[in-house]
Amino acid sequence: MFERKNPLCQYQFIAGGGEGKETPVQAAARESFEEAGIKSEDFIALTSLCHIPTYIFSEKQRKEWGKSVFVIPEYAFAVELKSENIILSAEHINFRWDTYDEAVLKLKWDSNKTALCELDCVLKAKN
Repeated sequence: MFERKNPLCQYQFIAGGGEGKETPVQAAARESFEEAGIKSEDFIALTSLCHIPTYIFSEKQRKEWGKSVFVIPEYAFAVELKSENIILSAEHINFRWDTYDEAVLKLKWDSNKTALCELDCVLKAKN
């Protein structure tokens, strides 16, 4: 989990939008590298999906999407890291590795909690 620079004490997973004609998984890989230095192509698409109201984004972004776009999709992915070497971007001040129970209490967004729940189920089903 990553602690946002502003506002403080807001934990979330890596997030960001697609650029150009990127697929959601390509955007996830790029954002993971930009925000945490994660280099991997082994992303697991989760079925968790939510929609975020566009009013929380900048006016510039809203203009790019157009006046008729009121929500945008948020896709969820997981990735197994080969090392725990995280390089934080300027967007974050801290990251932490937590258990499921610890993480679900600290995460701010319900969509992150839902994705974490799905990932927990996927991992338990493999064992």
